[in-house]
Amino acid sequence: MSEIKHNTTRAGTTERFRLHKTVVLVGMMGAGKTAVGRGLAARLGVPFLDSDAEIESAANMTIPEIFARDGEAFFRSKESQVIGRLLDEEKGILSTGGGAFLSPGNRQMISDRGVSVWLRADLGVLWNRVKHKDTRPLLRTADPYATLRDLYEARVPIYEEADLVADSDGETAIEDMVDRVVTALETRPDVLERN
Repeated sequence: MSEIKHNTTRAGTTERFRLHKTVVLVGMMGAGKTAVGRGLAARLGVPFLDSDAEIESAANMTIPEIFARDGEAFFRSKESQVIGRLLDEEKGILSTGGGAFLSPGNRQMISDRGVSVWLRADLGVLWNRVKHKDTRPLLRTADPYATLRDLYEARVPIYEEADLVADSDGETAIEDMVDRVVTALETRPDVLERN
């Protein structure tokens, strides 16, 4: 049985929600999955989980270090194991790495045990958010913009398979993005109900 959570909004009113399934945020690097996920978890009064952080904690290494030492295939295998474990724990908000949703097995697992929400941002927004960071192992190339563009073009058709979508334009405040995700989730009473 799911718990009812009581939360206070920015306007000072109390919201009550009942979360029935884990919400899995998917999308490109730089889409805001972690920031929006933390805000959404706080709004709904549920735990925030981050699959990348869980992998780093378990390995006692950063994602770039895992990629360098063990390769992407090893990382993706561990990522699937961690996502499965997190989906089986208490219901909450799960932020995943940009490549996690590409795996058909992960998509099926998320669909069976949770609900996916694609934080959809265009290439320009994503580039502005990631171009000054060196924590993205897939962008450690001679032309990181071209690499990001290629990843974007390859991944968007897969992200389109997500259950729900919330648009991120790069100018919307985190709280307003949380509002967008809540609005999308409320179209699925099997996932989220407002009491």
